[in-house]
Amino acid sequence: MILLCKKKQQMTKTKITVANGDGIGPEIMEATLDILFAAGANIEVEHIEVGEKVYLSGNTSGIAASSWDSIRQNKVFLKAPITTPQGGGYKSLNVTTRKMLGLYANVRPCHSYFPFVSSKHPKMDLVIIRENEEDLYAGIEHQQTDEVIQCLKLVSRPGCEKIIRYAFEYARQYNRKKITCFTKDNIMKQTDGLFHSVFDEIGAEYPEIEKEHWIIDIGSAKMADTPEVFDVIVTLNLYGDVISDIAAQIAGSVGLAGSANIGEHAAMFEAIHGSAPRRAGQNMANPSGLLQGAILMLNHIGQPEVAEKIQNAWLKTLEDGIHTYDIYKEGHSQQKVGTKEFAQAVIERLGQLPQQLAPVSYATGAAIQLKPYVRKPARTKELVGTDVFLHWPGLNPDELGQIVSQFSTESLALSMISNRGIKVWPAGFAETFCTDHWRCRFTATNQQKVSSKDIIAILEKAVEHQLDVIKTENLYTFDGKAAYSLGQGQ
Repeated sequence: MILLCKKKQQMTKTKITVANGDGIGPEIMEATLDILFAAGANIEVEHIEVGEKVYLSGNTSGIAASSWDSIRQNKVFLKAPITTPQGGGYKSLNVTTRKMLGLYANVRPCHSYFPFVSSKHPKMDLVIIRENEEDLYAGIEHQQTDEVIQCLKLVSRPGCEKIIRYAFEYARQYNRKKITCFTKDNIMKQTDGLFHSVFDEIGAEYPEIEKEHWIIDIGSAKMADTPEVFDVIVTLNLYGDVISDIAAQIAGSVGLAGSANIGEHAAMFEAIHGSAPRRAGQNMANPSGLLQGAILMLNHIGQPEVAEKIQNAWLKTLEDGIHTYDIYKEGHSQQKVGTKEFAQAVIERLGQLPQQLAPVSYATGAAIQLKPYVRKPARTKELVGTDVFLHWPGLNPDELGQIVSQFSTESLALSMISNRGIKVWPAGFAETFCTDHWRCRFTATNQQKVSSKDIIAILEKAVEHQLDVIKTENLYTFDGKAAYSLGQGQ
């Protein structure tokens, strides 16, 4: 009875949603699916239309409601590159999909295939795991004055915990030995500082995995120079976006890299390159990036044997020098082929192993299951001040200080004025360049509790003096610890 149930389960096809995309997308998707089916992938495909045609039909999101239904029902989305039309306020469908479906983890393996694909880093084999929903990619921007525009960097504890725990579970599942955290917490002590502290906190639960932290700038330099010293890198959204493309390129080619976007309820798999419309319809494009995304998909849906078979056949194809134009090198490659011919070469080698490149063996392809996030007990939160941001066209900080000092209340007094984060009052430097964007910090003057009424009183006085208040940011302590940054030079 157990054997019959197991056999029935194996026969059940996993239904996936597929989008052919734009530009070279349809060609590389056809090639990828041909390889998957030839290898025995146990999948059923449901096609949807997304991208340029949908945008230009008047749908500014680039995707129809019925397509969302398909992705949400099937929970697995294999997507070829799409084109976002220029102008018209069109939003990136990639970013929208990641955020709408809660795809918090972006996984990008970056591996050297030297000497069959040119690379200065023959021993490179690292995975970049990037937070996928937060950071500056929240896309919250405001022009606040004639001269200054703001972009909010949002980092949450749940977001940090999910991506960092995923990175450790990934390392454990794929037998990776070390995880490196990249941040810029020497400057952004609150946001990046949170990411770093959560890394240390969760890392303690994985004693068998080596852990280290690098500041993003020198860490990126080290990665570009000596990538073989890294194994798994976990980092915030923007940093991960930048370094994953660099890593893919120095490994050999961005065109060979795929990525997985993993969430609690769905997952999306894709190539990391764009739609390359100038190459469309010419049977030239390399399908390898999308194929690598599909291999990640097969592992995710529990078909590691098929993933192994395809990856090893693909490696054997590279070894045999059968290359598309983008990696073809005269005197090095054996044959330049098109998209269809490359796919056929991979199919012909299914069941074969590479001889010089290390064959892959995926011990398990089960989707990583994380512990559900548990909200921490509330800390003691106390209001201790406020930052009032002004659009003021003057140039002299001392003049502004004389005006705004008058706004102090019994509980709050002006303690600092900064411009672009640099303290300019009191005792500022004449050499400091100032724009028309000013932060006026009011902090508690005595033991009396600060209330919202104190802040309202300050704002009322600003209105009386015809000052343009852009916004306020309250200053808090949590369990007695200041939860805001000092001004530079303060």
